[in-house]
This record gives sequence, C-alpha cells and structure tokens, in this order.
Amino acid sequence: MRRGWTALLLCAVSVAAFAATPREIDAKVDAALERFRAEVPGAKDLLNDAKAILVIPEVIKGGVFVGGEYGEGSLLIGNRVANYYNVASASFGFTFGGEMKDIFLLFFTEESLKSFRERKGWEAGADGNVAIWKTGDGKMLNASHIKDPIVGFVVGVKGLLVDASLKGSKFSVLKK
Repeated sequence: MRRGWTALLLCAVSVAAFAATPREIDAKVDAALERFRAEVPGAKDLLNDAKAILVIPEVIKGGVFVGGEYGEGSLLIGNRVANYYNVASASFGFTFGGEMKDIFLLFFTEESLKSFRERKGWEAGADGNVAIWKTGDGKMLNASHIKDPIVGFVVGVKGLLVDASLKGSKFSVLKK
C-alpha cells in the first residue's frame, strides 16, 4: 500500500510542477468551449442561459490500480474569468489506462454558484450534486430541459477509461 501512496504523491508533485500559466489556461478554455459548441447540440443557448460556467479542459485521468485525475481551468461569469480552478481526485481499486477529457459545469442558479464559490474545496456529490447530461442521442438541449441547478458535461473523451462520473472530484481555487 505504501508504494501506491508514493506513486500518487509523485504524480501529484509532477503535475504541480507543470502547472499552467493564466494565459495557457485561457487558451485551453477557449479551445474547449469551441469543442463544446461543436459537439453538444444546443450548446450556444445553454452557455447563454447559465449564470456561470466552469471549464476544466484537458483533464488527465489514469493509473494502474491507484488512479488519479487532474486538470486546470477557469470559472467564467459573463464571459470573464472570475477565478482559476483545478480538479483533482484519487481512486483505489481496479484502474488501468488513461484518458483526457474536458469537464464543464454549468450553474443555472445564483444559489448553486454562491455555494460553489464559498467552499474552499468543493466536492461533486458531497457538497453539491451535478447532473451529468449525455448528448449522444442527437437531441437538442435548451434551458427548458434543465431542471437541475448544476449540470455537468464531459466532452472529448480520448483514451481507454470511460467514466462520465464526477462524484468525488474536488474543485479548488488556484492562486494565479
């Protein structure tokens, strides 16, 4: 078990050593939003109706028995960066492989946004529920379909792990 913790710690340190600058994050967020608009039917209207959007592009998830996930992005309010965030999680058990994905959290109520911003480390599933929408059926989405205060999308999954769950993912403010 000690080796697993050591490996996870080494991964965390190496990821932190390559933390992106605000300019790099902004460029990746812009590219991720373009992918979102291209891949999610009705994305433009959803983005316009959201009070805020958390975009974490190019989240890397992977491992061998001990897994981890990490990515950096920004919270956009009115198309302006309100703050930079990261997402991180760790898992134990049968994990083998890796993937890269873009995570989007759309906040549709002021209350859900306020609750998210007031927490030092907001954990999906513990501090707030995130409804994950799957758009593979080609149906157009709009605000009339949204009944949840926070809706998550996982877009652009590339790799061997396919897990659209955000439960246990912890989102924290970055000092940039």
